[in-house]
Formats: sequence, structure tokens, C-alpha cells
Amino acid sequence: MSISTASSMPEMTRICLVGSVAHDATTVAAAQTFQLPVVTSDTGAEYLACDDDGGDDSLNTVFVLNDFEGPVYDAINRAKQRILGPPALQQAVRFNEGLTWNSRPIYNYCMRGVVTCFTGFRKKDELTNMIGLIHSMGGSVRGDMGTKVTHLICNYSSGRKYRYATTFRLAIIRVDWVMEAWKNRHDPNFSATTETFTNQHRVKVFEGHKVCFFGFQEDERQHMIDVLKTNGGIPTELDDPECSHVVVDEHAVHSKLETKNKNTHIVKADWFWYTIQAGYANEIDFLFADYLESIAHTPVVDRRDSLPVSFNKRKRKRLSQRTPAEGTPLSVGKRRSSVSDAGLLSVSGSFLDCTTSPDKHEASKRNVISEAGEAPLEQQPAKKQTKRYHYFTDFFHTESNYVGILESIVKLFKEPLEEMVESESALLNKSELRSIFGNFLPIYEVHKGMLARLQAIHGNWSEEAMIGQIVLDYREDLLKAYPPYVNFFEQMKETLVQCDTSNPRFHAFLKINQAKPECGRQSLQDLMIRPVQRLPSISLLLKDIFEQTAETNADKQKLKDALTAIREVMTYINEDKRKTEGQMALFDIFKHIDECPFLLVSSHRKFVSRCEVTALSDIDNLIDRGDPLVLFLFNDTLMVCKKRSRAFNNAKSPNTNTLNLTRSSSAGTKPYKHLKSMPLSTVRLVVNIVDSPRAFLLNCREMAPNAKDCHYSFNMADEEQDKLVYLRSLSKQMAENACRPDAAHFLINSTAEEVDIDVSDINVGTLAKAFKFASKTRIRVGRAFSFNKTPSKLKRAVSTMMTSPFGSTQSLTPASQLAQMKLASCTNLNEVGEEAGESNGTSPSGASTANVLVAPLSVQPTRKNKNPPVSIVTLRHL
Repeated sequence: MSISTASSMPEMTRICLVGSVAHDATTVAAAQTFQLPVVTSDTGAEYLACDDDGGDDSLNTVFVLNDFEGPVYDAINRAKQRILGPPALQQAVRFNEGLTWNSRPIYNYCMRGVVTCFTGFRKKDELTNMIGLIHSMGGSVRGDMGTKVTHLICNYSSGRKYRYATTFRLAIIRVDWVMEAWKNRHDPNFSATTETFTNQHRVKVFEGHKVCFFGFQEDERQHMIDVLKTNGGIPTELDDPECSHVVVDEHAVHSKLETKNKNTHIVKADWFWYTIQAGYANEIDFLFADYLESIAHTPVVDRRDSLPVSFNKRKRKRLSQRTPAEGTPLSVGKRRSSVSDAGLLSVSGSFLDCTTSPDKHEASKRNVISEAGEAPLEQQPAKKQTKRYHYFTDFFHTESNYVGILESIVKLFKEPLEEMVESESALLNKSELRSIFGNFLPIYEVHKGMLARLQAIHGNWSEEAMIGQIVLDYREDLLKAYPPYVNFFEQMKETLVQCDTSNPRFHAFLKINQAKPECGRQSLQDLMIRPVQRLPSISLLLKDIFEQTAETNADKQKLKDALTAIREVMTYINEDKRKTEGQMALFDIFKHIDECPFLLVSSHRKFVSRCEVTALSDIDNLIDRGDPLVLFLFNDTLMVCKKRSRAFNNAKSPNTNTLNLTRSSSAGTKPYKHLKSMPLSTVRLVVNIVDSPRAFLLNCREMAPNAKDCHYSFNMADEEQDKLVYLRSLSKQMAENACRPDAAHFLINSTAEEVDIDVSDINVGTLAKAFKFASKTRIRVGRAFSFNKTPSKLKRAVSTMMTSPFGSTQSLTPASQLAQMKLASCTNLNEVGEEAGESNGTSPSGASTANVLVAPLSVQPTRKNKNPPVSIVTLRHL
């Protein structure tokens, strides 16, 4: 789009730089780019006089001013000369379109191509000022909405123009969009049409409205108030004369309301959620008065889903008798409560553990279709209504209600969201839709087929009907449909909750459908859990039918086989779910461990448990005493990983190159680092240290030929984890891996003295870790920790954190200083001597502490494990 639609200026043109603009190098360079005569003037008056006095008026002059206010600007503007601001001149150069005619002064082109329209402004001065600013920034203004309008400027979200802009998805913005753009007028690179800048000033859907919520429960009302505030509205009460809308819960309020303001709109809750979803909802379509009038002329039978829940409860028995095919089936005898509504299953539990759960859905009565020739239930002879028939009727109606729920999910949620995914008004993307509904449709198709078979039996009932055969015929289909849904149910629920929380329009979409009779005022998350509950419910219902079936009935054996088939399906789903969870656990572990072997993720490997420990001895020059570790136990491997420390993992050596720093930074994002993987076949024994509540030892053999056995000792860091339970679990996995039945063979008891390990407390304080880290890298960081070559500030900071039992240390080397320093906060009695001896100024041996140079064990830089290796013979003897 060009800067202006007017015709170009004549060839003979000059540019006049007025005032301080003449001293701006950027503006001067931009003016010279046009290869036109460039003149300067303090006021530009002499060039105005040339044209007014009959001079050479063929020279069309463009005046460039730095300020569009004051007498200089007013004089040039009254003369109807072309005026540009310095940013407009620079932008004309960048657009490469030359200087074009424009009858209005243009300071910049930040609103280039913008066509605005105003609504709701009654102050003429304010409106005039806004129009002038828009023209000065290269935009234009229209009096009414049309195809060329790109932006609607208003202060509240209502009116004819607002509806038009919402329909055609135009930018609806506040006045401060113009004011903020004018503040940035000096920046030639600024554009007021960028999405980031425009979104900051968009009018919210409830801007300028004061809304009252009436008849809702307190938690729901507070939620709606929070949503209202987020979308620019103001909550108020019913007696507020400035109240613009009263949102009523039509399920709880049954009479008209009186308001202080006769112009107040009294609407149903759907108006609120439709407004959030679509940006605008006409109040005429949601008037509460029209709703009251509609239900007043509706028969009671048809109003069942429109009336409050309490009314439905009070009238449930009478309504079920009046319409037996539409509600809960009528039974002469009472059913057991355990069968009435079965099947709530915790996703983390088993399909075989059934508990009671609401499985009926009143709103799905439209899915219970009676055969044309079926006689009313009340007219059937009482002798035909056997208990077997009543239990089958329960099975039929619960299946009908279940299919109704599945159909509601498809018709109200899945299909509308899929239709919108390709449009600009999409609520979810394809990935989110696939995560939520990807495994749902096969279940719906299976149960639609089962319902058709059950409906045929219900229409032509006989005691010899083969009910069990229906389940047997659909056994394979159930095996294919349910495992994918159950396995990824938690991921589906997380995606649904995340989209509901982060997307207000999707949240409004869910609320709108939740209020519909088909959903029974249940959320999508509540409805999506029904497939997880259905198979246990079918098992209990079939069991009741089986118990009421005579031994001579051919369906007796079919029902028994059907019960077995349902149990097999649920068992298969459980095993498949455990397998899937195990594989996902492997991927999760692999993702959080740095340098983790790729062979960890294997189809035969299963994760068993995790244990946080502290090393009691040095291991393969990889682990030092006191290091925090994590043991990941799998069915065939024990993986040893080190817990990363944020404070010391990021420590940088002066000699570290750029590559190492990059690796350290990237590795620091993972909480664990892989150190060693020990196949369970290499672990000989698990030793329980009986005189320590947390210590244990692993005796392992090395894979190399003629290698000696290794001993790894640990102290459990998690006090809530039972040591014996963990050791028995480890021994059990070792026995299963070795194909031996006696897991106790791998677990023995011993004392710390017999296996010669130190189980004393380990000083793992922050300063101890600092000295240990420095001691391991003393060659690289010796100069950095030297008191003689360290800046005075660091020297003072370090000296305040440590004390020395001897006087000056200036004559010692950095390494000897680290080895001989003692932490002031050290509390290990084995390292610093007994408290009584310290209070007397002597060591336990009676020597003065001033003459003894002993560093704490956790600080000594070259500490080695002095314990001799324990042979396998010694362990066996123990």
C-alpha cells in the first residue's frame, strides 16, 4: 500500500528543513536522498511569501518540522502547504515510493494503511483531537463501518458497530492505542499495527459492563466473577442502578427479578460464556424472561431436564412411572445397591476392583428408543416381569444411557471442535484434539453395536434370549478399543485441564455445553471418565443376570463365559496399562539423567524402585564419601546416579575452555548424572548393616577376568523409606534375574565392624562440599584459592567462613591450607574430638589443640579408603 493515494508532485520540488531539523544529520541525509533542492530556514516564512506574492509558485515546497505545535507550524498549515515530520521523511526513503501529495500534515507513517471508525464518544473535543492524531500518523477515519475499515475505536463492548467488528473480526481497540502510538511518533521504526502493540490495547469482551451474578452457588459465582474481571468487566450487586447485566442461574431461579435500572439486561448463564467464546452475544437470544415463559407452556414430561436438580430428585419416581422407557427402569423388586450404579475405577487402580458409581444419565433419554410394536411396560402381564427380565432391563437402560453419554461427547464436543480446527476461530489445534479424543471413537462404535443387539432383545423379550452371546461376540472389539484409552487417560486429562486453564474461549465452550441437558450439568472431564467405569459395571450387571437365570436356560453357560470374557478383558487392560506405564517411566528416567546409556530403554526392562542414598566409601574414582546418590532399580540392572548440586555444578575453573562450559551448562539442566550401571547378575550379596538403621553394602564381582570383588556401601538418605523393605525388593529382583526361588539367599546381616566400614555421620554441609570440590580440582584452582594471590575482598570473605586451630597460615601452600583448615561449623564428633575435650582446650589424648594439626575427614583432599577389601569368603562366613 502506498503512502498516499493522491497524485505525485510536479518534478520541480524542493524540501525546506525548518528550525532544529536542519541540524539533524539523519533527516538531512534522508532529504538529500530524493536528489531535490534542500533549503533551510528558521521559520519557513520566506518560502511562503514567495508563493503568496506571485513568485515562482511552480516550486512545490515540502516543509519538514520537528514539532506540530506552535506559531511556526500554524502559519505553514494555514498556508495549506505540505508538512512532514522527520520520521515521515525517513520512512518515505525506506518505502522507496518518493514524495507524494497529501493535503494533511504527516508526522510519521506508523498508521500507514489504517482505516479507523469511532463509536460511543460524545465529547466533540476529544473526538476531534483523536482524528487529528490519526491523520498525523498516516491513518484515515470513516464515519461508519464498511469494508475498508480496519480498526474500531471504542470504550465499551456493545453497540451496532461493535457487533459488526466482532462479526468480521476487526481490531477493536481503546483510545489509549492512539495516544501510545503518538508518544512513539519520533521513532521511525515504530508501527502501530504490529500484533504485539495492538493486543495491549484491545477492548476486552466485558469492557464497560457491570455484571451481577444471581442464583449461583458460591464457588461457581466466585469463579464467574474472576473470569469477568479477567475479561474487563466489573462485578456488582442486583440493587446497583448502574448494573448493565444480571446473569441468572436458570436452574435455581424460577421467578422474575426486579432491578433498579429498567435498561438492565436479565440473561441466562449461557450469555456470559457465549460472550467469552465468540467475543459478543446478543442479549435478546438469552433473555431470562423468555426462558420462564417457555417452560411455563411446556408439559411437565418435556421439562424434566430444564427443571432444577432438586425437582428432578423429588419427582424421579413419578416421572419414571410415567415414562418408563425414558428414565430409570421400573422394577417390581429392588436391586442390590452394589449393582445399581457400578464401576467407578481409579485410573491408578485395577479394572477388577469395582466400586459403586453413577452410571445412569438422565439427559440421554433420547437414546432409549422403543420398538414400534412394544407394549407399554405397565400393560405387560405381571407374570412376565421376572427378576431376570428386570436385571436385563437395568443392563439395557444403563447401556442406553452410556451410549447417550458417548454420543453427547461426540456431537457436542468432538465434532464441533474438529470443524473449527481449520478456521480462524479454532479453539484447539490438531495435536490437542488428537490427545483428547484420539482413542475415544472406537469405544463409541463398539457400544453402539452392542446397544442395537440389546435393543432387539428388549423389543422382543423372551426368557430364552441369549444375552451372554452379545458380550462374547464383542470381546475382541472390546480388547482393541479400551486399552489405548485407559493407558493414556491421565495424559488426556492433563491435556484437557491445561487447555481449559490456558484458553479462556475453550473454557467458555466447555461451560456452554456443560449447561446443556445432554450433559446433565457435568463437565467434559466427568463425562470422559465414564469409559473407565463401564466394564466393571457390565461385569456386575452380568453377574446379577447370571444369578437369576435358571440352570436349564441355554443362556446360563453363555453368561458364565461372558463373565469370564469380561474378566479377561479387564485383566488384559490392567496388564497392558502396567506395561505402558513402565515404558513411560523408562523414558522419563532417561530424559532426566545426563549421559544415560541408550540401552536403558528396552522392551524387556521394567522400572522397579528408586532410592536416595549417600556414599559411605569411594567408588571407582567416580564417587567420594558423602556424595548424594540415587539408585534406580530395574528388573535386571541397578543404576547409580549422582544428584546434581546447583551451587557447585556451575562452578567454573579459570582454565576451563568454552566447550566444557557449554557442556556443563547443558548438562546442568538435568537433575542426575549417570555414574555406573551394575547388572544384577554381578551383585553377589546384599549386606544389611544391623547396627545402623540406614546403612547397607553391596558385594559385586567385576566383569574383567581375575578381577577382585568390589564393595559398595551406602547410607539411605530418605528416612521415610524402610531399609529392609528396599533390601528385600532388591534381593527379590536378584533372585528372579538368576532364576532362583530363594531370595533370602542373597540377603545377609552383618555389623559395620565385621565388614569394616565407617557408618559415622557424614558432614555434608555446604562449606564441606566447597572444600571437597576445591581439593579435587586443586591443580586447576590453586591460584584462585591462594590467599597470597587472591583479591583482598575474596580473601576477607573466605577468611570469615573458616577458622584455623593454629596461628598464621601465610607460609603454607594452598593445598596444605585446605588440608589443615577446620570448619567452624563442623559437628562431626569423630572428626573434631569430643565436646568435653574441646571445652578444656585439650584433645582426647590430652594434647593441646593448639599443637595438633588435624583436618576434618570430609575436608581432607587426598583421603583414601583405608578399609581393606572384604572377601566373599568373609561375607559368606558372616
